[in-house]
Amino acid sequence: MPGPPWLILPTFNEAENLEAVVARARRALAEAAPDGFRVLVVDDDSPDGTGRLADRLAAEHRDVEVLHRPRRTGLGPAYLAGFDRALAGGAGYVFEMDADLSHDPADLARLLAVVRDGEADVALGSRYVPGGGVTDWGPLRRAVSRGGSLYARTMLSLSLRDLTGGFKCFRAEVLEAIDLPTVRSYGYAFQVELTYRAVRAGFRVVEVPIVFRDRALGQSKMSWRIAAEAFWLVPRLRRRP
Repeated sequence: MPGPPWLILPTFNEAENLEAVVARARRALAEAAPDGFRVLVVDDDSPDGTGRLADRLAAEHRDVEVLHRPRRTGLGPAYLAGFDRALAGGAGYVFEMDADLSHDPADLARLLAVVRDGEADVALGSRYVPGGGVTDWGPLRRAVSRGGSLYARTMLSLSLRDLTGGFKCFRAEVLEAIDLPTVRSYGYAFQVELTYRAVRAGFRVVEVPIVFRDRALGQSKMSWRIAAEAFWLVPRLRRRP
């Protein structure tokens, strides 16, 4: 029987959002996985006190734990550290989700159901399939996001429409099979790389429509440097690591 689902929440300066996202995620997971779940906050030594807040939440809730990393090295390494901890802890399913409430924690149940019921090995929360969408973005950011997914889809010959999305549920076996130590991406190209590796390894990836909402509190971590990494790295993913 598969182990429990683990939700990985990478954080850097998310003190304004962390308590709310953990509370809403715990409610959703308690209904979707009544036999147990874990919420793992992976904090990169946030100067705003996110790590201390996460420790308090872990002390209050037995299903919450914290992984403290000594410095900020990027989204990809934070997720990889979280994946390692989840797999070592016996996870049967592993979620990625932003900690800024851009992703609706209520959708965790829908993503888990798709994987747990055998419809897919990876459920990808998608903004760009019927029923999905984005709110609160201006025209430029919409164009950059759609253009990034189109670029990755074209370069990698994939049919998936939201390759840059960061709301996913994996069967643990997928993460065990795709050689995580050789993942090369640090920023948002990490999302493209993981999905591409899953497809290349023969796993089934299904897009589940979600509505993405721009953060209300805190600062976005997106930068032109992160976008440039994705532009440069995506074509190279076709080569073996």
